Amino acid sequence: MKRKIIITAIIAAVLLGTGGVVVLTRVASSQANAEPPKAEPSKTAPVKKTNLADQQSISGQLGYGAERALAGRKGGTITGLPEQGSVVARGKPLYWADAKPVPLFYGSLPLYRDLEAGVPNGPDVKVVEENLAALGFQDFGTPDEKFTSYTASAIKKWQKALGLEQNGKLGQGDVVVQPGAVRVSALSAQLGAPAAGDLMKVTGTERAVTVELDTNKQRLAKVGEKVELSIPGGKPTTGTIQSVTKTPGNGMDQKPKLVLTIAVDDPAAAEGVDSATVSTVFTVGKKQNVLAVPIGALLALAEGGYGVETEDRRIIKVTVGLFAKGQVEVTGEGLREGMKVVTTE
Repeated sequence: MKRKIIITAIIAAVLLGTGGVVVLTRVASSQANAEPPKAEPSKTAPVKKTNLADQQSISGQLGYGAERALAGRKGGTITGLPEQGSVVARGKPLYWADAKPVPLFYGSLPLYRDLEAGVPNGPDVKVVEENLAALGFQDFGTPDEKFTSYTASAIKKWQKALGLEQNGKLGQGDVVVQPGAVRVSALSAQLGAPAAGDLMKVTGTERAVTVELDTNKQRLAKVGEKVELSIPGGKPTTGTIQSVTKTPGNGMDQKPKLVLTIAVDDPAAAEGVDSATVSTVFTVGKKQNVLAVPIGALLALAEGGYGVETEDRRIIKVTVGLFAKGQVEVTGEGLREGMKVVTTE
């Protein structure tokens, strides 16, 4: 039975769940007694032992991370707002209502009730005590979930320092709780508007790259993973995926997206660059010391699977592994480093 080689036949295969499309320009059987075709001399490439990394490059935006809306929950009228671009740290006013400051507290839990003597224990009490302690008001000892007279005493001293009524109570709208210091990226409220409503949009204060991904690329969105960054005007550096959020679609032309916030590991790499389009390279998989050939060396075997054709016209059936930068990992009986195989590339 003669071996058939069909030039320009295109076979697309999705391999190893990577979503990569492999284009094969040759189809062959692996018959041991196959007769060589009469054709022009073929290109060959050596089988190499190498390290492979499956990577994808996606554009991102350098800034301070994803914006988030911030709303006030205090009654009254807005009498003061920060400047756009300003940074607000713990204990500093984020806005003013009825000429009274509404400071920023750090934490992962917003205040969900008014706090005063007699309230049941709760994690919101601990958030308040942790912030009071960090600001130097620690009459209560180690922060915990119990609102005691010592907690009320610490609140009174803090209120006195801010020029507020010293009642030892804290309403749920008297402070704004955020994960850390914030940078005011945009103002949505104006002086004279009701204080209970949309106020501004904020970001973190550290340099970060924001990347939008289609939801079918979920495998790239892993918190804690490293990403290579190329910042215009700066030196190449790395980033760490800090958070992944999902934006809803509208059911029509706007599809849901994954929004990644990637912290810049070396802030000096972005020094002097306020905003820019950044190349981000995600590494999906790595293999060390594997045999690899050009993707163009792969044959689709008539009986199924893949093979490579050696320089002396033998067909070796192979199992494919990682695809990366035009190379593919291969293993097979008789395959060895340095052996030359026929390729279209």
